[in-house]
Amino acid sequence: MSDKNSIVPSLPIENKIYVFRGQKVMVDSDLAILYGVETKRLNEQVKRNVERFPEEFMFQLTEEEFEFLKSQNASSNLKSQNATASWGGRRIPPYVFTEHGTVMLASVLKSKTAVEASIQIVKAFVKFREIISSQVALAQKLDELENKYDDQFKQVFDAIRHLMTQQPHVATLKKGRKD
Repeated sequence: MSDKNSIVPSLPIENKIYVFRGQKVMVDSDLAILYGVETKRLNEQVKRNVERFPEEFMFQLTEEEFEFLKSQNASSNLKSQNATASWGGRRIPPYVFTEHGTVMLASVLKSKTAVEASIQIVKAFVKFREIISSQVALAQKLDELENKYDDQFKQVFDAIRHLMTQQPHVATLKKGRKD
């Protein structure tokens, strides 16, 4: 929420949605910030309620995916919330949660902040879907225009080629003659 009475931190949620394995997901540490808990506590609650988090709700990134995520964040290491270790970040790949997983998290965390945050997160996922769908519509429109104008340009190029293959009509001018 953007009003001043909100207890959900103002974080650009849309910028925290990533696509891994063909699914839109959010990272556990970002969710922990939104839900107002430590990443460690969030993951503990998930482990206590593991039956509520099938793989289509949550999964752990591979090392390769984790490296890609770190590169997207322009950081040498992805820091978890309240990281106090001297090495400054996490060493194991994070868990990521799909839209359904984020809603399930709110139910296991059972706090007012978690409920408010889950509403904002679902809205962000919906906005993300709208953006993707508008990009698909734009791509289709561009394809239509390209096909339409390709035919017109083809006709122009054909006419130019035709003109290029014809013998030019050469007019001769005699010296001193003005026509």
